[in-house]
Amino acid sequence: MIGMAILVCEGFGGQFQLRYWEVLLACALVFLFLPLECILEAIAGSEAIIGYLNPGKPLANMAFKLYGSEAHLVAASAISSFKASHYMKIPPKILFHLMILGTTISCFTDFGIAWWMLRSIDNICQPDLLPAGSPWTCPSEKVMYLSGVTWGLVGPSKTFYPDGMYSVVFIFALIGLVAPIPIWLLSHKYPEKKWIGLINFPIIFSAALVLPFGGMLGYWSWFIVGFLFNYFIYHKHREWWTRYNYLLSVGLDAGSAFFVLLLSVSLQFQGIYGTNWWGLQLTDHCSLANCPTIPGVIIEGCPIIQ
Repeated sequence: MIGMAILVCEGFGGQFQLRYWEVLLACALVFLFLPLECILEAIAGSEAIIGYLNPGKPLANMAFKLYGSEAHLVAASAISSFKASHYMKIPPKILFHLMILGTTISCFTDFGIAWWMLRSIDNICQPDLLPAGSPWTCPSEKVMYLSGVTWGLVGPSKTFYPDGMYSVVFIFALIGLVAPIPIWLLSHKYPEKKWIGLINFPIIFSAALVLPFGGMLGYWSWFIVGFLFNYFIYHKHREWWTRYNYLLSVGLDAGSAFFVLLLSVSLQFQGIYGTNWWGLQLTDHCSLANCPTIPGVIIEGCPIIQ
Protein backbone atom coordinates (compact mmCIF):
# COMPACT_ATOMS: atom_id res chain seq x y z
CA MET A 1 0.00 0.00 0.00
CA ILE A 2 2.86 2.37 0.78
CA GLY A 3 4.38 1.56 -2.59
CA MET A 4 1.10 2.32 -4.35
CA ALA A 5 0.88 5.63 -2.50
CA ILE A 6 4.39 6.58 -3.60
CA LEU A 7 3.59 5.53 -7.18
CA VAL A 8 0.46 7.72 -7.23
CA CYS A 9 2.28 10.75 -5.85
CA GLU A 10 5.37 10.42 -8.05
CA GLY A 11 3.32 9.58 -11.14
CA PHE A 12 0.72 11.57 -13.04
CA GLY A 13 3.26 14.26 -13.80
CA GLY A 14 3.63 15.21 -10.14
CA GLN A 15 0.12 16.68 -9.96
CA PHE A 16 -0.24 15.64 -6.33
CA GLN A 17 2.68 17.94 -5.39
CA LEU A 18 3.78 15.34 -2.83
CA ARG A 19 7.23 13.73 -2.92
CA TYR A 20 8.09 10.17 -1.97
CA TRP A 21 9.84 11.07 1.28
CA GLU A 22 6.80 13.05 2.39
CA VAL A 23 4.63 9.94 1.91
CA LEU A 24 7.06 8.02 4.11
CA LEU A 25 6.90 10.83 6.68
CA ALA A 26 3.09 10.61 6.72
CA CYS A 27 3.28 6.86 7.32
CA ALA A 28 5.84 7.40 10.09
CA LEU A 29 3.43 9.77 11.84
CA VAL A 30 0.77 7.06 11.80
CA PHE A 31 3.10 4.52 13.40
CA LEU A 32 4.23 7.11 15.93
CA PHE A 33 0.87 8.44 17.11
CA LEU A 34 -1.38 5.40 16.75
CA PRO A 35 -0.09 3.54 19.83
CA LEU A 36 -0.45 6.73 21.85
CA GLU A 37 -3.95 7.39 20.51
CA CYS A 38 -3.09 11.08 20.14
CA ILE A 39 -5.74 11.71 17.51
CA LEU A 40 -5.77 15.45 18.00
CA GLU A 41 -2.01 15.67 17.62
CA ALA A 42 -1.99 13.44 14.55
CA ILE A 43 -4.61 15.51 12.75
CA ALA A 44 -3.44 19.01 13.59
CA GLY A 45 0.26 18.12 13.61
CA SER A 46 0.41 16.53 10.15
CA GLU A 47 -1.09 19.58 8.43
CA ALA A 48 1.29 21.92 10.21
CA ILE A 49 4.32 19.77 9.44
CA ILE A 50 3.69 19.53 5.69
CA GLY A 51 2.60 23.18 5.63
CA TYR A 52 6.01 24.28 6.88
CA LEU A 53 7.93 21.75 4.78
CA ASN A 54 6.02 22.29 1.53
CA PRO A 55 4.33 25.73 1.59
CA GLY A 56 2.14 27.01 -1.21
CA LYS A 57 1.00 23.55 -2.39
CA PRO A 58 -2.57 22.78 -1.26
CA LEU A 59 -2.81 19.47 -3.14
CA ALA A 60 0.33 18.21 -1.43
CA ASN A 61 -1.11 19.24 1.93
CA MET A 62 -4.38 17.39 1.34
CA ALA A 63 -2.59 14.30 0.05
CA PHE A 64 -0.26 14.30 3.05
CA LYS A 65 -3.25 14.58 5.38
CA LEU A 66 -4.93 11.62 3.68
CA TYR A 67 -1.84 9.43 3.93
CA GLY A 68 -1.14 10.56 7.51
CA SER A 69 -4.14 11.72 9.51
CA GLU A 70 -6.85 9.80 7.64
CA ALA A 71 -4.76 6.62 7.67
CA HIS A 72 -4.40 7.05 11.42
CA LEU A 73 -8.16 7.41 11.86
CA VAL A 74 -8.79 4.35 9.68
CA ALA A 75 -6.36 2.35 11.80
CA ALA A 76 -8.07 3.54 14.99
CA SER A 77 -11.44 2.62 13.48
CA ALA A 78 -10.11 -0.86 12.67
CA ILE A 79 -9.08 -1.28 16.31
CA SER A 80 -12.57 -0.19 17.37
CA SER A 81 -14.08 -2.75 15.00
CA PHE A 82 -11.96 -5.50 16.54
CA LYS A 83 -13.28 -4.45 19.94
CA ALA A 84 -16.87 -4.65 18.69
CA SER A 85 -16.17 -8.07 17.13
CA HIS A 86 -15.03 -9.30 20.53
CA TYR A 87 -18.50 -8.58 21.94
CA MET A 88 -20.14 -10.12 18.86
CA LYS A 89 -18.05 -13.31 19.24
CA ILE A 90 -16.54 -12.93 15.74
CA PRO A 91 -13.04 -14.46 15.40
CA PRO A 92 -10.40 -11.74 14.75
CA LYS A 93 -8.90 -13.67 11.83
CA ILE A 94 -12.22 -13.75 9.96
CA LEU A 95 -12.81 -10.05 10.68
CA PHE A 96 -9.33 -9.16 9.39
CA HIS A 97 -9.94 -11.01 6.12
CA LEU A 98 -13.28 -9.25 5.73
CA MET A 99 -11.60 -5.89 6.35
CA ILE A 100 -9.01 -6.54 3.66
CA LEU A 101 -11.69 -7.65 1.20
CA GLY A 102 -13.94 -4.71 2.03
CA THR A 103 -11.09 -2.21 1.74
CA THR A 104 -10.08 -3.58 -1.64
CA ILE A 105 -13.62 -3.45 -2.99
CA SER A 106 -14.24 0.04 -1.57
CA CYS A 107 -11.18 1.43 -3.34
CA PHE A 108 -12.93 0.85 -6.66
CA THR A 109 -16.56 1.35 -5.69
CA ASP A 110 -15.91 4.62 -3.83
CA PHE A 111 -14.03 6.07 -6.78
CA GLY A 112 -16.69 4.92 -9.23
CA ILE A 113 -19.59 6.27 -7.17
CA ALA A 114 -17.82 9.59 -6.54
CA TRP A 115 -17.13 9.98 -10.27
CA TRP A 116 -20.74 9.13 -11.12
CA MET A 117 -22.11 11.59 -8.54
CA LEU A 118 -19.93 14.43 -9.79
CA ARG A 119 -21.24 13.90 -13.32
CA SER A 120 -24.87 13.13 -12.44
CA ILE A 121 -25.91 15.51 -9.64
CA ASP A 122 -26.33 19.14 -10.64
CA ASN A 123 -24.65 21.75 -8.43
CA ILE A 124 -23.18 19.12 -6.14
CA CYS A 125 -21.09 20.62 -3.29
CA GLN A 126 -22.57 24.09 -3.98
CA PRO A 127 -25.00 24.70 -1.09
CA ASP A 128 -26.12 28.10 -2.39
CA LEU A 129 -27.44 26.50 -5.59
CA LEU A 130 -28.97 23.37 -4.03
CA PRO A 131 -32.60 23.11 -2.83
CA ALA A 132 -33.31 23.21 0.90
CA GLY A 133 -32.68 19.85 2.53
CA SER A 134 -30.41 18.53 -0.22
CA PRO A 135 -27.83 16.08 1.20
CA TRP A 136 -25.22 16.91 -1.47
CA THR A 137 -23.64 19.82 0.40
CA CYS A 138 -20.31 18.01 0.98
CA PRO A 139 -19.45 19.23 4.52
CA SER A 140 -16.45 16.91 4.83
CA GLU A 141 -15.10 17.95 1.45
CA LYS A 142 -15.55 21.62 2.38
CA VAL A 143 -13.52 21.10 5.54
CA MET A 144 -10.84 19.35 3.49
CA TYR A 145 -10.78 22.21 0.99
CA LEU A 146 -10.53 24.89 3.67
CA SER A 147 -7.81 22.89 5.38
CA GLY A 148 -5.82 22.72 2.14
CA VAL A 149 -6.16 26.47 1.64
CA THR A 150 -5.25 27.35 5.23
CA TRP A 151 -2.38 24.94 5.77
CA GLY A 152 -1.25 24.43 2.17
CA LEU A 153 -1.94 27.40 -0.11
CA VAL A 154 -1.53 30.16 2.45
CA GLY A 155 0.66 28.12 4.78
CA PRO A 156 0.99 28.04 8.57
CA SER A 157 3.90 30.49 8.51
CA LYS A 158 1.62 33.21 7.09
CA THR A 159 -1.51 32.21 8.99
CA PHE A 160 -0.01 31.33 12.35
CA TYR A 161 3.67 31.49 13.25
CA PRO A 162 5.84 33.53 12.64
CA ASP A 163 4.13 36.00 10.25
CA GLY A 164 0.43 35.32 10.89
CA MET A 165 -2.05 37.02 13.18
CA TYR A 166 -3.22 33.72 14.74
CA SER A 167 0.05 32.68 16.40
CA VAL A 168 -1.75 32.52 19.73
CA VAL A 169 -3.50 29.34 18.51
CA PHE A 170 -0.34 27.32 19.16
CA ILE A 171 -0.66 28.11 22.87
CA PHE A 172 -3.50 25.57 22.93
CA ALA A 173 -0.98 22.83 22.13
CA LEU A 174 0.74 23.68 25.42
CA ILE A 175 -2.63 23.85 27.19
CA GLY A 176 -3.53 20.40 25.89
CA LEU A 177 -0.21 19.08 27.15
CA VAL A 178 -0.55 20.31 30.73
CA ALA A 179 -4.37 20.25 31.16
CA PRO A 180 -4.57 16.61 32.38
CA ILE A 181 -1.93 17.19 35.08
CA PRO A 182 -4.13 19.19 37.53
CA ILE A 183 -6.90 16.60 37.15
CA TRP A 184 -4.45 13.82 37.95
CA LEU A 185 -3.17 15.68 41.02
CA LEU A 186 -6.67 16.50 42.28
CA SER A 187 -7.86 12.91 41.80
CA HIS A 188 -5.02 11.70 44.04
CA LYS A 189 -5.53 14.44 46.63
CA TYR A 190 -9.28 13.87 46.86
CA PRO A 191 -9.78 10.16 46.08
CA GLU A 192 -13.25 10.21 47.62
CA LYS A 193 -14.49 12.55 44.87
CA LYS A 194 -14.90 10.07 42.03
CA TRP A 195 -16.20 12.64 39.55
CA ILE A 196 -12.78 14.31 39.30
CA GLY A 197 -11.29 11.24 37.65
CA LEU A 198 -14.05 11.28 35.05
CA ILE A 199 -12.79 14.57 33.57
CA ASN A 200 -10.88 13.60 30.43
CA PHE A 201 -9.37 16.53 28.56
CA PRO A 202 -8.11 14.46 25.58
CA ILE A 203 -11.71 13.36 24.93
CA ILE A 204 -13.02 16.91 25.42
CA PHE A 205 -10.50 18.42 23.01
CA SER A 206 -10.70 15.68 20.39
CA ALA A 207 -14.51 15.70 20.47
CA ALA A 208 -14.42 19.28 19.18
CA LEU A 209 -12.97 17.93 15.91
CA VAL A 210 -16.45 16.97 14.73
CA LEU A 211 -17.74 20.54 14.89
CA PRO A 212 -16.51 21.57 11.41
CA PHE A 213 -18.18 18.51 9.87
CA GLY A 214 -21.54 18.28 11.61
CA GLY A 215 -22.04 21.69 13.15
CA MET A 216 -23.63 22.31 16.51
CA LEU A 217 -26.86 20.47 15.59
CA GLY A 218 -25.08 17.21 14.86
CA TYR A 219 -22.78 17.74 17.81
CA TRP A 220 -25.61 17.98 20.31
CA SER A 221 -27.38 14.95 18.84
CA TRP A 222 -24.21 12.96 19.35
CA PHE A 223 -23.80 14.31 22.89
CA ILE A 224 -27.39 13.51 23.94
CA VAL A 225 -27.22 9.92 22.67
CA GLY A 226 -23.80 9.39 24.23
CA PHE A 227 -24.89 10.81 27.59
CA LEU A 228 -28.08 8.75 27.62
CA PHE A 229 -26.42 5.40 27.01
CA ASN A 230 -23.00 5.91 28.60
CA TYR A 231 -24.18 7.63 31.78
CA PHE A 232 -27.84 7.01 32.50
CA ILE A 233 -28.15 3.44 31.18
CA TYR A 234 -24.60 2.62 32.33
CA HIS A 235 -25.53 3.44 35.94
CA LYS A 236 -29.15 2.26 35.93
CA HIS A 237 -28.92 -0.85 33.72
CA ARG A 238 -25.30 -1.96 33.89
CA GLU A 239 -25.93 -5.52 32.74
CA TRP A 240 -27.80 -4.40 29.60
CA TRP A 241 -25.08 -1.84 28.86
CA THR A 242 -22.35 -4.46 29.17
CA ARG A 243 -24.06 -6.87 26.78
CA TYR A 244 -25.58 -4.59 24.16
CA ASN A 245 -24.09 -1.08 24.18
CA TYR A 246 -21.34 -1.72 21.63
CA LEU A 247 -23.70 -3.75 19.48
CA LEU A 248 -26.14 -0.84 19.57
CA SER A 249 -23.37 1.51 18.42
CA VAL A 250 -22.61 -0.70 15.43
CA GLY A 251 -26.32 -1.03 14.68
CA LEU A 252 -26.85 2.73 14.71
CA ASP A 253 -23.92 3.25 12.33
CA ALA A 254 -25.09 0.54 9.93
CA GLY A 255 -28.73 1.65 10.16
CA SER A 256 -27.83 5.27 9.43
CA ALA A 257 -25.79 4.29 6.38
CA PHE A 258 -28.59 2.06 5.05
CA PHE A 259 -31.23 4.73 5.71
CA VAL A 260 -29.19 7.37 3.85
CA LEU A 261 -28.86 5.01 0.89
CA LEU A 262 -32.57 4.21 0.96
CA LEU A 263 -33.59 7.88 1.09
CA SER A 264 -31.16 8.82 -1.66
CA VAL A 265 -32.39 6.18 -4.09
CA SER A 266 -36.11 6.41 -3.33
CA LEU A 267 -36.69 10.12 -2.69
CA GLN A 268 -33.75 12.47 -3.05
CA PHE A 269 -32.83 11.43 -6.58
CA GLN A 270 -36.41 12.41 -7.46
CA GLY A 271 -36.02 15.89 -5.97
CA ILE A 272 -37.95 15.11 -2.74
CA TYR A 273 -36.07 16.25 0.35
CA GLY A 274 -38.72 16.07 3.06
CA THR A 275 -40.76 18.64 4.95
CA ASN A 276 -39.54 22.19 5.36
CA TRP A 277 -38.39 22.57 8.97
CA TRP A 278 -35.59 24.32 10.87
CA GLY A 279 -33.34 21.24 10.79
CA LEU A 280 -32.91 21.54 7.02
CA GLN A 281 -30.85 24.71 7.39
CA LEU A 282 -27.14 24.14 6.85
CA THR A 283 -26.11 26.79 9.35
CA ASP A 284 -26.21 26.69 13.15
CA HIS A 285 -29.00 29.29 13.11
CA CYS A 286 -26.48 32.03 13.88
CA SER A 287 -26.43 34.89 11.38
CA LEU A 288 -22.96 35.99 12.50
CA ALA A 289 -21.30 32.57 12.11
CA ASN A 290 -19.95 33.39 8.63
CA CYS A 291 -18.94 36.97 9.36
CA PRO A 292 -15.25 37.94 9.13
CA THR A 293 -13.11 38.50 12.21
CA ILE A 294 -10.51 40.68 10.49
CA PRO A 295 -10.85 44.44 11.09
CA GLY A 296 -11.96 46.52 8.13
CA VAL A 297 -13.66 43.77 6.08
CA ILE A 298 -17.14 44.84 4.94
CA ILE A 299 -19.82 42.20 4.23
CA GLU A 300 -23.52 42.94 4.04
CA GLY A 301 -25.33 41.91 7.21
CA CYS A 302 -22.14 41.63 9.30
CA PRO A 303 -20.81 44.11 11.86
CA ILE A 304 -17.64 45.99 10.96
CA ILE A 305 -14.75 45.27 13.32
CA GLN A 306 -12.57 48.29 13.97
